[in-house]
Amino acid sequence: MEAAPMGLKCSFKIFVLTESELIGRLKKKDRAAFKTIADTWQDMVYNTAIGILQNAEDAEDVTQGTFIQVFESVSTFKGESKFSTWLYRITVSKAMDHIRKKKRKKRFAFIQSLYGKEDKPVIDPPDFFHPGVSMENKENAAVLFKAMKQLPPNQNTAFVLNKVEGLSYLEIADILKITDSAVDALLHRAKANLKRILKDYYNTLNNK
Repeated sequence: MEAAPMGLKCSFKIFVLTESELIGRLKKKDRAAFKTIADTWQDMVYNTAIGILQNAEDAEDVTQGTFIQVFESVSTFKGESKFSTWLYRITVSKAMDHIRKKKRKKRFAFIQSLYGKEDKPVIDPPDFFHPGVSMENKENAAVLFKAMKQLPPNQNTAFVLNKVEGLSYLEIADILKITDSAVDALLHRAKANLKRILKDYYNTLNNK
């Protein structure tokens, strides 16, 4: 291979697509653009889903379903809100649908499904590990997430988006399509309910 002539420098330009360019390509069903979008946002989608569902397998199903919908319906994205907001909205919708489907299945389940192998009622949901929680806080986080499981779905969703995902009231309002004051009310009720649930939990623990 011949060396480059003296005085000449070989240069290579790396082109990085902007978010709007990626979305534009995705609207043309560009698979490479879809892979980039999935690689970029899959952690955000999964973390949101597992925060709401508290089950790794369910969160994986919702994550997959979310990106399938993104690929199929990206043409409906008009850019009126941030792409991440649109993505959060789909994730929350998928998670809530998943909760509703599981509730419907439970209504028609046999009574035996409510009991473990030794005929003891199954009360606590299975433990799971949220990727956003550090190992030293895992035990306390597990107690909090189990308490969150007892919240009404809309309160739990708002709490996850605010406290786990770190979104502002304005961002949550945009995702849930409600007003700022409605978000404030949801979070206020969620905190009050969590305080009561955790107080009862620790009182029971201390009395054992």
